[in-house]
Amino acid sequence: MTILKMNKCFTFLICAITSVIFLCIQSSYSCNEAVCASIVSKCMITQSCKCDLKNCSCCKECFSCLSYLYSECCSCVDMCPKPNYTSNALSRKSHVEELKDEALPSLFHELTAEPDPQERWLTFTFPVDFEISVFHPLQEKEFKYRTQTVEQEVAPLKNVLTLNCSVAYMSQCMSWNKCKTSCISMGAVSYRWFHDGCCECIGDKCRDYGINESRCLQCPLKREVSDDEATYGEDDEALMM
Repeated sequence: MTILKMNKCFTFLICAITSVIFLCIQSSYSCNEAVCASIVSKCMITQSCKCDLKNCSCCKECFSCLSYLYSECCSCVDMCPKPNYTSNALSRKSHVEELKDEALPSLFHELTAEPDPQERWLTFTFPVDFEISVFHPLQEKEFKYRTQTVEQEVAPLKNVLTLNCSVAYMSQCMSWNKCKTSCISMGAVSYRWFHDGCCECIGDKCRDYGINESRCLQCPLKREVSDDEATYGEDDEALMM
């Protein structure tokens, strides 16, 4: 009987730990449960990732435990570098980063010129105005000021160049690291990762990091319909009667 009770207690303990692990996984931004659940469960049970980035005493141990899935699953255990949170609402909604060293604008233009047949991403193209002085060599730049009365008609600016900015929204939700690597593989000059898991790759003719709005096709994931909300076709049957 004692052994039976011990087995029951052990089973209950494992179930409780597993429940806590899944709650932690679900509360993490962009944590891919399908990929990370097993490895994260192991690392949390062994407490290999029970630390933080400020006092990273076990970072190496956590890295070894998550192995090749570290970049994909570090967000599940709060071990991914966090965006800089400031009073700026932009930084609280998304994380942006330059990729100029890895950028291949010609590749990005080629990939976004036509809709992707497999719908891996959705492209938005829109006009953006640049001051021509931005494209001049540094020594040629000069500031010009002009005064104007209220009655005078505002003339169109002649020192403005309009270019087409293209951004690509990845269809699926993904982690911060996967967003970065995906945008690098497309040749983007920068990227914006939204905290709902949506990823935006940005072309070289854009400013202010593209569009500050999450527009991914299948992200964020829609809330599952509960049993109370589901009609299972009953409404359709009622209409037919």
